[in-house]
Amino acid sequence: MAGLVAYGDLTAAIASTDLINIGHRLESVRLLSAGGANVGSATLHAQLFSDATTGAEIDHPHRKRIFCSAVTASDYRDRGRPSSWSAMVDSLAADPDGAGQFPRLFILSAGNTDDHGAWSDYPASLSTNLIHDPGQAWNALTVGACTHLTNTQEPDYQAVAPEGALSPYTTTSSSWEKAWPLKPDVVLEGGNLGTNGWGPSGMNSLQLLSTNNKPQERLFKSFNATSAASALCSKMAGEVVTAYPSLRPETIRALIVHSAEWTDSMRAMYMPPGNASKTAYSRLIRHCGWGEPSLERALWSAGNSLTLVIEDELFPFKKDKGKSVTSRHMNLHKLPWPREELESLQDTRVQMRVTLSYFIEPNPSARGSTSKYHYPSHRLRFEVQRPLDASTEDFVARVNAAVVREDEGDPVNPADPNWYLGDRQRHRGSLHQDVWEGTAADLASRGYLAVYPAAGWWRTRPALERYGLPARYSLIVSIRTEQTEIDLYNVIAQQVAIKT
Repeated sequence: MAGLVAYGDLTAAIASTDLINIGHRLESVRLLSAGGANVGSATLHAQLFSDATTGAEIDHPHRKRIFCSAVTASDYRDRGRPSSWSAMVDSLAADPDGAGQFPRLFILSAGNTDDHGAWSDYPASLSTNLIHDPGQAWNALTVGACTHLTNTQEPDYQAVAPEGALSPYTTTSSSWEKAWPLKPDVVLEGGNLGTNGWGPSGMNSLQLLSTNNKPQERLFKSFNATSAASALCSKMAGEVVTAYPSLRPETIRALIVHSAEWTDSMRAMYMPPGNASKTAYSRLIRHCGWGEPSLERALWSAGNSLTLVIEDELFPFKKDKGKSVTSRHMNLHKLPWPREELESLQDTRVQMRVTLSYFIEPNPSARGSTSKYHYPSHRLRFEVQRPLDASTEDFVARVNAAVVREDEGDPVNPADPNWYLGDRQRHRGSLHQDVWEGTAADLASRGYLAVYPAAGWWRTRPALERYGLPARYSLIVSIRTEQTEIDLYNVIAQQVAIKT
C-alpha cells in the first residue's frame, strides 16, 4: 500500500532513469490482534478505526492528512445500509464534535471479489459481489478497480478482463436499494486475472509492482485488487493537495470524481448502443463509478475547457419561536461562461459537468435504517437555470417552489432530458454529479446554478437543536466543447483579470 501511495505502479518507474518527485509524506497505523485477524464483534471496528485516525493526529496535530484504508468486512451484508463502522467514517469525516471545522477525507477500498467461482463468471459476477462495509460510507471516497493490464506474457494464458474494463477483483453496488449512495465513486488500476481454459488465476504480469514490506528479503512485490486501486487514488489525492494545499477535503473529493471518465470498455459492458437512458447511466455508475480519474484533468483546464471551483456554505434550516423547523437558505451562483462566444458557436456540441460535494453528520441511531431520510443530517440539491426560465427571478421562484413542495425527496421540477442522470437519480449520498450535453447556444441561456437544502434529521428532530448549523459544500462546474477557434479558457481568464 505504502509503495503505491508514494510511487504509484513501479513497473514503469524502474525501467526509467527519470527522477521521481514526491510532494507528500506517508504515515501508517496498523491494526493488529493476537490471532492475526480482527476478531470480536463487528461494532468493535468502528472504535478501532476511530482510534487509528485520532492516534496519528495526536502524535502530529498540525499535519494535513488524507486517510486511506483498505480494511473491509469479509462480506456485504449491509447492502448499502449504514453500519456502525461506516457511520463512524462519516462522523470522523464531518467532525460534528468540532462543529465541522476539521473535516477529514477518507479514501476507502470497495472490497474484493476473491471467489474463484465468481471469477469464472466474470463479468456477470460483478453485479452480485457487492461493496463491503465500510465502503458504503456517504462521506468517503470509495474506490473500485479497473484494469489496463492484459499482456499475460504466457502464450497459453489469456486475460480475463479486456483492456479498460472493470477488474475481476472489484465489487459494485449493483443490487443496492436505489436510495443508497451511488458507489464506487471512481475506479483505478487493480490488476487482472489470466486463464488457460481451466479457470482464472492470478499472474504477476497482470498485477501492479510495489515495494515489499521485507526489503532485506526482496525489494519488490506484486499487488492488486481494490487495495491497490485505493492506494493509487490516495496518491492522486496527495498530489492534488500538494498543488492546492488550501482546498477543503470536500473539494479534493469532488475534483477527483469530477476528473473521472469511463473507458470504451466500461460503456460497452453496461451501456449498450442506443440505450443511453438515465436508468442505464445509473447502472453504469453503480458498477464503474464515474470512471477512471485523471490527475491532469483534476489540476488543469485546456483551451477548449474550463472549470469553476466554489467553496461555500449555507444554513439549510431555521426554527422560528413556537414554529416547526423549515428550510432557510438557498445559494445562487452565477456561471461565468462567455455568453456571446457560446452563442456564436450555435449548434456546436458542448458538455457541462456539475459536482456537488458535502459531508453529512450521520445519525448513528438510524444505522441499518431502510430510509435515507433518517440517517443524514441534511441533504443538498443543485439545479441549473433552463431556457424555460424567462428571468433569474423565475428561476429562483421555480427552485423555491420545488423546496416547498418536495415530499420525501421526490423532485417536482419539470424534466430536463439532456442530463445523464437527472434530479431523480443524481441526489444519492453526499456527492452529486451529473453531466449535461447540448448545444453551445442552449448552454448560453443557463447562466445560474442554485444550491438548496432538502430534509434530514437536523430538520426532523428539532429536540436535538442542530437545525441552526451551517452546511459547507464544494461545487465544481466545468464546460467542454469540441475543438473550435474560440479559446474559452483565455476568454474567461481575461474577464477574471479585468475584474481583479
